Amino acid sequence: MNLPNALTILRIFFVPLLVAALVQETFTVRIAGYVVTQEWLALAIFLAAAATDLLDGYLARRWSQVTTIGTLLDPIADKLLISAALISLVQVRALPGWMAILIVGREFAVSGLRSIAAAEGYTIRANDLGKTKMLSQVVAISWMLLSIRHPALHLPGMLLMWAVVFFAVISAVSYFHKFWRKVDFSIKKRRRRELLALERKTQRTRTRRQRGAKGSLGESPGSAPEPGVGASTGTIWKPPEVN
Repeated sequence: MNLPNALTILRIFFVPLLVAALVQETFTVRIAGYVVTQEWLALAIFLAAAATDLLDGYLARRWSQVTTIGTLLDPIADKLLISAALISLVQVRALPGWMAILIVGREFAVSGLRSIAAAEGYTIRANDLGKTKMLSQVVAISWMLLSIRHPALHLPGMLLMWAVVFFAVISAVSYFHKFWRKVDFSIKKRRRRELLALERKTQRTRTRRQRGAKGSLGESPGSAPEPGVGASTGTIWKPPEVN
């Protein structure tokens, strides 16, 4: 456990707080005499969680603390945060459901591709489109959170969400292209080697069976050798006398 991994785990713990702050429509908090409504509290939690996403990656690279658990947990934490925010916005009727389904479905599809690629020994890294998609998601969701209390911000927020959908689809196409170009080719190549090895094994088995069949035709089982000279001793062999 190091600081970047701790920040990643902290981002996961922010998810239930974000959902609780969004779905409680009448929830308010007084801080230093100021009334903080639920959308501002949700925005603060969301931005804090998004900040940990930028900070943990920077620290892991800066301090050379990139670990396996951090590599696995970081995308999971991002997807949990974005999915929880989108679903909560649908719950409060601030976002169309189809947009949330499309974006969340894209996240699951890309995660599945990465899992298959990792099983084949190939890593699909995040490209510039994926990073732009994440940034656009943070900006658009933040804007939509503010539009809950301020309806005038709803139209600009929807335009930003359309940009999120665009980058999500384009980046998904890029990931699928990487998958088919690299992983699918390696899978086909490995299966071709496996089929060739199986064919050679079958051919050797068939050859051994054919040789065994020829040997059984040359000598009948249980037949006694004919009288003659032994090959190894040179002695005359005679059949045993029967009393």
